[in-house]
Formats: sequence, structure tokens, C-alpha cells
Amino acid sequence: MHQQDHERPLNERGKRAAPRMGELILEQQLTPDTIISSTAQRARETVQAVASSCQFAGEIVYDDNLYLAPPAVYIDILNTLPEQCQRILLVGHNPGMEELVSQLTGQPVTMPTAALAHLQWQIDSWQQLADTEVATLGDFWIPRELD
Repeated sequence: MHQQDHERPLNERGKRAAPRMGELILEQQLTPDTIISSTAQRARETVQAVASSCQFAGEIVYDDNLYLAPPAVYIDILNTLPEQCQRILLVGHNPGMEELVSQLTGQPVTMPTAALAHLQWQIDSWQQLADTEVATLGDFWIPRELD
């Protein structure tokens, strides 16, 4: 079952939403300098469509640890980033992503397929990132609310 879920492709809603979210990232001038994604098939399809639409020119990092990860795993990965990484796009899964955003901002969020939360950090380096409120929720977009 676990392997079947990992290999599940992106659904039609996600196939429509992912490029639109990439366009939004470009419109908002939020193109990341680093993208880190789960290795699940649907995450890979999402991140490729988003990266293409937002004109991301870097290398996408795929991390097996993000598959169905709790917030602590995301934080551990972010803690390893060099300081020159200013804008990061994380592509993962719920409930971990919702819990991570809520934990870091203190604001509960519901993140349907391809939702995008823009967090603004109140830290000087990624190594300072912990499991406490260290970010504000700048913007939050849900694909169905954009049309």
C-alpha cells in the first residue's frame, strides 16, 4: 500500500493547478533559488510543472525523507541549507505540510492539492530554524480560489 501511494500520479485537479501555481509564483516575483521535493510521483509531477511555469533555472533536489514526513523532518532539511538560499520551495504532503506551516506561523491552515503558503522568516540563518513560531504567513493561495 505504501509503495502504491508513493507511485500514485497527480490527479487531474493537480495537473491543472500546478502550472497555474507556477505562474502565480512568477507573477508574485517569488521564483525560488532552491526547490526541495518529496520523491512521490505526484510531488515530482507537481514540482516539474511549477518549476517550468515559474522559470526556475536551478536543480530540483528530491528527498525521500519528505514522503509523508512530520514537520521535524522538514525543519531538519531546512537546517542544512546554506545562508545564500533565500527563497525555498518545499513540495511535500499532508498532514506534515499543514502542521509545519501552522507550527512555524502559529496560524492553522488547510492546504489542498497545490496550495501555496508564502512564509516570511524571522531568522538570520537556516540553522536557527526550530519547531517554534519563527515565521509569518505572508500570503496563502489555493488554486480553486485563483480563477
